[in-house]
Parts: sequence; C-alpha cells; structure tokens
Amino acid sequence: MSSVLSDFLQSRKKTIETRLPDYIKELEAPETIKEAMLYSLKAGGKRLRPILVLALLHTYGKREELGIATACAIEMIHTYSLIHDDLPCMDDDDLRRGKPTNHKVFGEAVAVLAGDGLLTQSFSLIVNDPYCSQENKLRLVSELVNAAGAQGMVGGQIADMQGEAKALSLEELQSIHENKTGKLLQYSIISGAILADAPENDIEKLRKIGYHLGLAFQIRDDILDIEGNEQIIGKPVGSDTLNEKTTYPKILTMQGAKAKLDEHITQAKKLIDHLSVQSSILVQICELIAKRDH
Repeated sequence: MSSVLSDFLQSRKKTIETRLPDYIKELEAPETIKEAMLYSLKAGGKRLRPILVLALLHTYGKREELGIATACAIEMIHTYSLIHDDLPCMDDDDLRRGKPTNHKVFGEAVAVLAGDGLLTQSFSLIVNDPYCSQENKLRLVSELVNAAGAQGMVGGQIADMQGEAKALSLEELQSIHENKTGKLLQYSIISGAILADAPENDIEKLRKIGYHLGLAFQIRDDILDIEGNEQIIGKPVGSDTLNEKTTYPKILTMQGAKAKLDEHITQAKKLIDHLSVQSSILVQICELIAKRDH
C-alpha cells in the first residue's frame, strides 16, 4: 500500500470514527440501547464503505464534509447488518473483529433492537443533513432503500440462507453476493458521486465500478475464509464450510476464484480510466480490495 493511500485511509477513518458516536450520544433514548449501538459501532473495522463516500468527493474536488452524514449512515447500516448476521438464528457467531458479538454482550433481544436502531437512525442522518439539497436527499434515500432493503442486502441475505447446503451455480452465487455485499458497497460509491454533483455519465460508470468492486470484495472474503489469518480477521476462518455455503473457491477452485477476483478488479480499473476526472485514490482502493488481509 502506498503512503498516499495509507494516509488517506487513516485520516478519513479517524474522521468517521470521531463523528459516528456523536450521532448516537445525542439521541433521547434509553442508555441500554445507545450502549449496545455504540458497542458495535466502536468495534473497529476497515470503514471502507464510508471512506469510499469521501473518496468520491475528494476525486471531484468537493469538500468532504458534504459526505460525512451519508458516510456515517452507511456505516450504521453495515454495522446493523453485522449485528443481525451474528445472531444465533442466522450465522450464530461468537466473535466479530476479535470481540464478543453484540448478542453475547447484551442478549439477543437488545442486539436485534440495536440493529433496528442503527438502521432507522441512518435515514435520519441523511434527511437531516444540513449540507445536502432536498433533491439529493430524496435521491440518496431512494438509492439506499434499493441497496439495503429487500431488493438489495436483505434479499441477498435471505437468498444466502436459503442456499446453505445446496449446490449453487456460479450465476446463483453471483446474484446472492451482488445483493448481500455488492449493493451497499456500490451505494457508497454512487452516494459520494451524487453528493459531489458528478456528471450523470460518470455516475453510471461508477455504478458499474461499484458492481465489480462489490463482487471482488466478496470473492476476497471467500478466499480469506480459507487462507486468512484468524488473528488478523478477528473471527474464526472456515465458517463457510461449517455452514455448508457455496463459495467462489468451491465452484471455481482457489486458482479460479483468484482469477475471477483479478477480472473484476481489472474491469473496475478500466472504467475508472474513462471517468471525466482522474482518480489515483480509486485505483489504489481497487488494489487494496484485491489484496486485503481482513
């Protein structure tokens, strides 16, 4: 990783992690639910999705402050999805980022409600953002509903659960991950472009870039579940095998999965080259997704 990208990621991550808790602390809500929401928000992570929002504003030469609320909203939705994924009725995980999962600390009922609280609060951040025009708020919320709801992440999670212990085709697996993982990452890119008032031609290219990066991210996840270091990842490896899930290495072999990962990264980079602006940061983020170790 270049020093430029490292500095960019670290500084933007610090910004997001400084601002995130403020949106929860200011709520007039029971302390228990606020504590549970903050527990998972503060558990760490790459913060890749909110950083992508800021990266797009940076790319188009706009003030990154314009994207803070939306970036934090996306991280809240991502965090809510992890809390619910970890529940006994879903993936039944005890660890997340090296720490006990939310339901292990607060109990299942509070964990469910903490996730619900983060989800609903995310929309409040966008609609109350003083830097965002009414037109952009409507567009951001509409895009977010499609990315995070039944047509996106939630639908992908259902399909993923229903696909356990079944031999899925590559097309079926790709459809699951387009929705479960890809659409929220894609939204991170699109929302940043909307806030930056990027040209519509660029936004459509960025939508395709997000599609390729979303699938690349998931393929890398599948690879790390086999080859990854438990201590670096922060949770046990091999859970996909344990849960009898179809993965890219299972269908394509490990070599084939790595080739498919490279294919999506290459396609994303080609599309970046055809944007109306240059973006070395986006290119470097592509490479980061391809090589990440957690």
